[in-house]
Amino acid sequence: MVNMRDVAHRAGVSIATVSFVLNGTKPVTAATRARVEKSMADLGYQRNVVARALASRRTHIIAMAYPALDHKFGFSAAEFFTSAADAARKQDYHLVLWPVGNDGSELTELVGQGLVDGVVLMEVQLDDPRVAVLQGTGTPFALIGRTSELEGLSHVDIDFDRTVEDAIGYLHGLGHRRLALISGNLNDPLFSTYGPYVRSEAAYRRVAPEYGLETVVLECSGSTLAGQEAMARLVRDHPDTTAVLIVNEFAALGAVAGLNRLGLRVPDDISVLPLLMAPEMAALTNPALTIMRTPGPELGHLGTEALIRQLDGADPLPPQLVPAKLYPGATTGPPR
Repeated sequence: MVNMRDVAHRAGVSIATVSFVLNGTKPVTAATRARVEKSMADLGYQRNVVARALASRRTHIIAMAYPALDHKFGFSAAEFFTSAADAARKQDYHLVLWPVGNDGSELTELVGQGLVDGVVLMEVQLDDPRVAVLQGTGTPFALIGRTSELEGLSHVDIDFDRTVEDAIGYLHGLGHRRLALISGNLNDPLFSTYGPYVRSEAAYRRVAPEYGLETVVLECSGSTLAGQEAMARLVRDHPDTTAVLIVNEFAALGAVAGLNRLGLRVPDDISVLPLLMAPEMAALTNPALTIMRTPGPELGHLGTEALIRQLDGADPLPPQLVPAKLYPGATTGPPR
C-alpha cells in the first residue's frame, strides 16, 4: 500500500510537507502543492480520513438532516441532496444524509458523537426544535428554509412570495378569474408550522385579492390519494373554479388523476399548476404538468456553501431567497 513516505520521495519533499498538504495545517506554495498532488495521483495514494480527522480534529464530513419519516422522498428532495453533495465534494468535504426526525432527539445523539463537522437542516419548521439542539451543542449549521426568528441564523430558502405572485400572475394572464389553492394540512401537528405550507398559503391570501380574486383554500395532506380527494371536494364545493395551485408535489400527481376520474379534461376544463416540483416529477402525469420549478439545485449548493464558510472561517454567505420559475408543460391554458 502506498504511504506518505512514498509520496514524499516521488515529489522530492519531506513527509511533513505532504502532511501539510493533506491536512491544511500549514501553508504550502502552489507549486509544491501541485507536485505533491501529482505524486499522489500517479501513485494512487488514498487519504486516510480517520488519521486526518485525528490530526485536525475535523472529519470534513457534513450532514444533511432530512426528516424522512414525515416528508416523502421525491425528485425535488433528490435535487437538494445531489446538489449539496456536489458542492461539498468540490470543497473537499463529504456529505451524508441523516434521515432524522423533526423533534431534535435523534439529532442530539448524533451530533454528540462528533461524527460530523456541521449540519444542513432541511424541511424547516417556523419553530424548529433542531435549531435549539444545534445551538446548545455548539454545532455549526445552516438552514435550507426559515424559522420565524432568524437573527444570527445562516439560511437560504425558496422565495414563496415571488413564486406565488408569478404563478397567480401567469394564470391571471391566461384569463383565469376563479383560482383555488390546494394547501398543506396545517391542522396536522407535524405540519402546523411547516414553512413551505405556511408561507405559500400566506402569500396566496395576500396576492389573490390584489388581482381581485376570491381566496379559496382547501387543505390537503401530502399524498396522491389526498390530491384526488381534494379535487373531488373542489369540484363539488367550487364548481366554477378554472385553475388550481397545489403546494405538495405528490398531491399534485393525485390531482390530475382525480380530475381525469371525474371526467374533467386538463387543462380544457381546469388548469393545474403545482407551486413546487421538479421536472422529472412533472413528467409522471398525463398530460405532463406545467410547474413552478423548485430551485433545489441552487438551494442545495447555497445551503452547503453557507455551512462550509462557517467551518472554514470565511465571510458568511448572506441570506438568499430564490423563487421557483415557471416550467412549461401541458396542464395550463385559457379557461373554458
